[in-house]
Amino acid sequence: MMNISLAGLIGAIVGTVIAGVNYHLLIGALERAMRERAVPADDGEALERKLSLLRRLVLTVELLFFATLGYWIGMTFWD
Repeated sequence: MMNISLAGLIGAIVGTVIAGVNYHLLIGALERAMRERAVPADDGEALERKLSLLRRLVLTVELLFFATLGYWIGMTFWD
């Protein structure tokens, strides 16, 4: 059976919140950079597909990283 500590769970929740804030800040800058680099002759739909994929990839990586880091910090320092 897997034991989940309260400190680790609280750390994971805090990490998830930090990931959400970081996502909001980072994705705006990445979208602006991609839109500036886009060639006007490119299909707008192709750019939107790339941006959609970028958003999902960044969110997934950030959630996994920050939630895991938060859980680890919670387990290490408060448990």
